[in-house]
This record gives sequence, C-alpha cells and structure tokens, in this order.
Amino acid sequence: MVKNLHLEILVEELSAEAALKNLLPKILGDNVSFKIIPHQGKKDLLKKLPQKLKAYSKWIDNQIKLVVLIDLDKEDCKKLKSELNRIAKNSGLKIKTTIGELTSNFQILNRIAIEELESWFLGDKNALIKTYPKLKPKIFNKSKFRNPDAIKDPWEELERILQKNGYYSQGLEKIQNARLISSNMDINNNASKSFNCFQQSLKLLIS
Repeated sequence: MVKNLHLEILVEELSAEAALKNLLPKILGDNVSFKIIPHQGKKDLLKKLPQKLKAYSKWIDNQIKLVVLIDLDKEDCKKLKSELNRIAKNSGLKIKTTIGELTSNFQILNRIAIEELESWFLGDKNALIKTYPKLKPKIFNKSKFRNPDAIKDPWEELERILQKNGYYSQGLEKIQNARLISSNMDINNNASKSFNCFQQSLKLLIS
C-alpha cells in the first residue's frame, strides 16, 4: 500500500458523496485519507473540470491521486471516457488508462457509473432488502437484475420498487437513500460491473 496516500474525489452531486462516504472506507481501509467534492449535477462537474484539474496539476504530488466519478446517463461510454481523458491530459495530468498500471505512473483515475449510481444499489439486493425490510427477495429474481448496468433509468426503477412496497410515497429522497443503502452494501458481492470496476481500480490504486 502506498504510504500516506490521499484521494481527492470529484462527483456530480450530494447523493454520490453520501454513498462514497460509506463505501470508500470499505474499499480503501483506514490508512488512506480522502476528500469528496460534490457538484451541482453532471453539467456543473464537466463545466468546472478543466479549470479544477489545471489547478490540481500545479500542486499535487505522488501522495495525492484524483478520482472523477460521473454517471453515464445514456451517453456513449467511450466518448464520455475519451472526453474525461482529454480534459485531464489538457490540464497536464497523467491519466490511468489500463488496470495494470503502477500507481506511480498516473495522477487521475476517471470512472463512469453505468447507467447511474442507482445501478450500483440495484446490484446489491441484500443491501436493498436489509435497508428496506418490506422488500421481498423474489423481486430481484427477474433476469434484468443480473445486469443492473443494463437497466434503463435505474433511478426511476429503484423509486418504483420502493414506492410499490411502501417507501418514499412522496418521491425518492436520493441523498437519504444513497446513505442508507451504501451503509449496508457488500463491496465484494455486487452484480454491477461498473461498481466492481470502480472498487477494483481503487484497490489497485492504493496497492
């Protein structure tokens, strides 16, 4: 593990911050410090990213790594990833392009939640049932939950399931929901490939 490593993590919104506050200690352990910087949505993050990364490039050292986490939201994954990498390169930062790179060879890790952060929640049915006990396991026996990244509009899908079973009758409270579910998630048992990629990349980053 890299000693005294610190992560600066840029996310779209407060719900992502709420989830990562619970998930990161499970992934990183106790020896890596982190700071999560939320934004006012995806457009706000992408708008501010070039300026922020240029500022980071002037002072970060080998003990600091940057992580950008952004929702796919029906965009083309390759195009979005290329855009993130382009912004990082233009700022003068070294990007992480493959899983096997040594941590010393890059400064920023760009990761995409496919389709949305809620896909990660739908990928852990045990966490959902523990968080919301009215949910029955048979709900998640449908084939679509085997690949939650492929579910269209996962935010709406999760809201529909919860409302049908007596939760959030006035609408899903995203921040509260993210905080509650993430506290019960098992990082080693998730059907979302994008979540597994995210957590595995972070583990390699600190190794």
